[in-house]
Amino acid sequence: MRLLQLGLVVAFVFAASFGPFLAMGQLNQVLMRLFPFRRGLCHAYWAPNFWALYNFADKLAALAGTKLQFLDSSVLSKSSMTAGLVQEYSHTVLPSVTPAVTFACTVLSILPSLIHLWIQPSNERTFLRCLVSCAFGSFIFGWHVHEKAILLIIIPLSLLAVGSRADAKVFLLLAFIGHYSLFPLIFTQAETMIKVFMFLFYAMFANASLSTLHKMNPRWCGMPLLNVWELIYIMGIFPLDIYCSLGHRALGLMERLPFVPLMLTSVYCAVGICYAWLRFYKISLSNTTVKIHDE
Repeated sequence: MRLLQLGLVVAFVFAASFGPFLAMGQLNQVLMRLFPFRRGLCHAYWAPNFWALYNFADKLAALAGTKLQFLDSSVLSKSSMTAGLVQEYSHTVLPSVTPAVTFACTVLSILPSLIHLWIQPSNERTFLRCLVSCAFGSFIFGWHVHEKAILLIIIPLSLLAVGSRADAKVFLLLAFIGHYSLFPLIFTQAETMIKVFMFLFYAMFANASLSTLHKMNPRWCGMPLLNVWELIYIMGIFPLDIYCSLGHRALGLMERLPFVPLMLTSVYCAVGICYAWLRFYKISLSNTTVKIHDE
């Protein structure tokens, strides 16, 4: 009976969402935007996920190949993934990625969490943890993912962070790097101070609130939920932002290499987000999560 009720709710939502477009004969337009297979693997600004690292590795391999004369220099001009355009392109050295590959990677990335939930459907936190894992998998391995989709992970993860110290550690790291990855979307000079102060205020508030809630002893750095290597990684945001905002232009490289600041931001953030995903998966598939009332 519950399965039937859930099915009716899902059917009603789909009918209310797609019914008007079906009646007006515009369903194909909706599907083309829901599944943008002709718009390329990545957005104009690479979302900081696994494919950003893949694109970066391909670009480095192509540059190394031309320097070592294994590849002709003309292959670099054929690769348009750093042109800032929304279109299909092929990788130069590494195998090109198709929508089927991203679909398979996404399914495989969320399958362990789904199986774990099916075997041990203990409470609502287990379901929420599975939901976050699915959001992680879709963001990291999805086709043409937009960078703002990181909020679909951060928001539900914030609910888990208040109940578990382990989740709070992952959330704090992801909140730092995830919100910073959105900086290139707010690119005018008039907005610079606003986004920087809002980012710092939120980071300090989240760190202070979660540290107090989970009764963490303060460190010299003031961020007891993060380990030394995570702190070093977070601190790397500041020199990166200085270079991307000021240094690249001061060196006169904007005309010749305009995409480099976006690429550096995307790749740097992708490392942290993939790390947070692996750490969260380890917590989700184990029984080591520490609850507040156990501390």
